[in-house]
Amino acid sequence: MSYRAAVLLIHSGQIALIERFRQGIHYFTFPGGHVEPGETSEQAALRETEEELGLQVVIKRLVAEIWWNGKPQFYYLVDPVGGTFGSGTGEELTHPAPEKGTYTPMWMPLDQVLDQPVLPREVAQIVVEAQTSGWPDPPFMLHE
Repeated sequence: MSYRAAVLLIHSGQIALIERFRQGIHYFTFPGGHVEPGETSEQAALRETEEELGLQVVIKRLVAEIWWNGKPQFYYLVDPVGGTFGSGTGEELTHPAPEKGTYTPMWMPLDQVLDQPVLPREVAQIVVEAQTSGWPDPPFMLHE
């Protein structure tokens, strides 16, 4: 089964996102990608963060597990420990495929997250609410 791992990286009142333009649709998503065979979701989150953002991070905790199209997506709260934001070398950045659209790493102020098309919306809501109420414990679970 193919599943996805993503990160929630917050710094100075902003969150790291990937701005996407795909098939005429503009939206933002949390950095991450598919878990490769033989890889844990945590390992995939670390690898994808380096590929997409150019950063090395450490995982603090699982925040949410969201099921979409019959597949789980894991969202981890992380802290940066090295690298340079925007220096990712993932294939989607270095060899963009027109049918897959664009991938642009960026920082979004937390007070704009719910005003923009940040997907999935459930995770965007958790990120904003966590700034005043703390992170969900146990992790938020949403099954189809």
